[in-house]
Amino acid sequence: MEENLNTVQERQDDKKQLIIDQLRKTPIIELTCKKTNLSRATFYRWRKDDLEFAQKVEQALDEGLSTISDLAESKLISAIQNENFSAIAFWLKAHHPAYKTKIEVSTEAKPKEELTPEQQQLVKKALEMGEIIPTTEDNNKSYGQQSSTDQR
Repeated sequence: MEENLNTVQERQDDKKQLIIDQLRKTPIIELTCKKTNLSRATFYRWRKDDLEFAQKVEQALDEGLSTISDLAESKLISAIQNENFSAIAFWLKAHHPAYKTKIEVSTEAKPKEELTPEQQQLVKKALEMGEIIPTTEDNNKSYGQQSSTDQR
């Protein structure tokens, strides 16, 4: 009886290794389950019950995604070399600050009520933190004024 349990465990371990190997090639769980003839329910049960298997799955998925990303970048570079405008534009938007997507917000709406001084300060601080407007200290320096730390 114990021999049968060992045989079952060995088959299960072999199947788990097959899954890990497949995920490294194609990091898609559903496809891996189909290729290895394993139900997704069994896969997720094994992943939940076997911490070592779960860690190996995560590592294999990361390796597989990295491989696919490398392949995609290689194809993108080939497309750029073949003067594919879409590929060129995609690369520039992702890697060159002058081509990044910019968002411009404008409005002609007038506030219905004035902000309180406290609200005005909060808005000003938020704009400064978002580097949308220069900080008060920067303003003082630009007008020839020194901040209290500069005066020491």
